[in-house]
Amino acid sequence: MKRPEKEAVIAQLTEQFRNADAVYLTEYRGLTVPQISDLREKLGRDTSYSVAKNTLARIAAKEAGYEGFDEALAGPTAITFVKGDYVEAAKTLRDFAKTNKTLVVKGGFADGTMYDEEGVRKLADLESREVLLSKMAGALKGTMAKAAYMFVAVPTKAVRTIDALRDKQEKAA
Repeated sequence: MKRPEKEAVIAQLTEQFRNADAVYLTEYRGLTVPQISDLREKLGRDTSYSVAKNTLARIAAKEAGYEGFDEALAGPTAITFVKGDYVEAAKTLRDFAKTNKTLVVKGGFADGTMYDEEGVRKLADLESREVLLSKMAGALKGTMAKAAYMFVAVPTKAVRTIDALRDKQEKAA
């Protein structure tokens, strides 16, 4: 590659690093073109899965402010640039790696944190945002219902006690 071509690739990669909500690095050695196409399709439109020279990717990552990719950018590396739900992308990579043993997740960067392979696996094990929000809503609803019951229970108990006393006095009279 000539110098102007390299500079254009670095500029494009730097822009992708800056625009991404998360970046995952994978080793694609042994994957066929149809398998890579299938992975790209599963990742969705908001995510790009591309192969770049490690030295160019390393330079672009540093220009974009990503530190710590030097160790992971060794060997045949593909970069997954995620826009949007990066947990869902991590799940997709994990699930694809389960069925295609040749795909290895090397690490990633999300929410300002550098993750190793184990960290990406833990991200993938998180429940989706919708599930977590619904669990929180259910917990709040349960707490509110208990509070409402407690507020109503005291006056109700007082009314029942007064009724029982009145019935007891009527029977005694």
